[in-house]
Amino acid sequence: MQFNIKRVRQHLLPALFLCGGVFYAEAFPAAGAPPSTDTVTVPLGGNTWQSPEEREGGRLTNEGIREWSDGKTTFTTYVRLARKGSLKIGLNLSVPSGSSKLEVIVQGRGKEVSAAGSGPVLIQAGEWRLRDTGYLAITLKGLSRTGEVFADVSSIVLEGTAVNGQIAYVKNNEGNFFYWGRRGPSVHMSYPVPGELDAEWFYNEVTVPEGEDVQGSYFMATGFAEGYFGFQVNSPRERRILFSVWSPFKTDNPEDIPEDQRIVLLKKGKDVYAGEFGNEGSGGQSYLRYNWKAGNTYRFLLHGKPGDAGSTTYTAFFYAPEEKEWRLIASFRRPETSTWLKRFHSFLENFIPGTGDIKREVLFGNQWVRDKGGNWTELTRARLTGDNTARMRYRMDYAGGLAGNHFYLRNCGFFDGYTPLDTWYERPATGREPEADLEALLRNAQP
Repeated sequence: MQFNIKRVRQHLLPALFLCGGVFYAEAFPAAGAPPSTDTVTVPLGGNTWQSPEEREGGRLTNEGIREWSDGKTTFTTYVRLARKGSLKIGLNLSVPSGSSKLEVIVQGRGKEVSAAGSGPVLIQAGEWRLRDTGYLAITLKGLSRTGEVFADVSSIVLEGTAVNGQIAYVKNNEGNFFYWGRRGPSVHMSYPVPGELDAEWFYNEVTVPEGEDVQGSYFMATGFAEGYFGFQVNSPRERRILFSVWSPFKTDNPEDIPEDQRIVLLKKGKDVYAGEFGNEGSGGQSYLRYNWKAGNTYRFLLHGKPGDAGSTTYTAFFYAPEEKEWRLIASFRRPETSTWLKRFHSFLENFIPGTGDIKREVLFGNQWVRDKGGNWTELTRARLTGDNTARMRYRMDYAGGLAGNHFYLRNCGFFDGYTPLDTWYERPATGREPEADLEALLRNAQP
């Protein structure tokens, strides 16, 4: 991962419904309650995707749609509604020159809109009747124009009985949330260790189901207090195994780190790149370009041990079933740190905003830790958590839980069946300890 995730009234009665074995709460008007007259303005900058994204003749900015001249380019905005009913849609736009005809498409029904005028104006597109709750896609399509562009559109205005305070969307760009909102919610599984032990090894197995290996995904397998280790999809042609350790010096610019607080590379594996990273904390980073495959199960093994000089060494190993052997990724020394491994977790995130409208999923199984005395302990409990995008309910397309003998995480794509955060899960124990010659691996990792 090139990014570490760091990442809030109306009289209603709750209704519960069952989805995938989990109950979810939605809201409906209480008996005798007056119809809603709420009005919500949804900024396009943090809630909209362009299709196709790379096509010229239109672009999405933090201010909304700009330079939209290609009729084959469409823009889709997503909001999550907690109530059924009527929905009126208006567009805050301007047409710099000439006049245009647009189409607003909701649930397969399109309504034509005529627009003109260089000043900002609110154009009413029409009214739809919604018979279900959940995520709603609102698509804008250009039909004709006499000027250079169809329109500059800044926001969509929603009104009607389907609109209330529980509508989910990215409200504004405070804290750069248009960027984070388009990336989508990140979700995590944290694995508590029963009792107290000095953990020297952390092991996890990861499977990305076929079709879920979406570009921009980082499937982080063995997270710990000072870093992370997993794999990602960087482009249609490149995938990486990524291992990083944060510096104890807090900064987003690696050049600011004092020499005595820099992460020191001790050794890296064959064909592994090693350097520094920044932007979301800073530290040492290593990655191996490796064409891992969806549907296969990969093994991640992390070693951590405090040294004699107030530092801790972290070493990462990767096992691919295609190769049937363990690979050294890298070994880093972190100064001003004297600790065994702690805060075990996995997570799923998307680091490319343009793919934040595509669902992805990952399975984690057979988690173990080994203490300094050589005893393995299986980790069968996990808690689902989320980043600020999820916590603030800006995006609610996230889920996690149990899938057979695995924990799973799912995010992005604007699916409806979200899972409540801070829920605990327990998987069946496998009793299958990791298979690896740990002493030989450590000898190979020596500088």
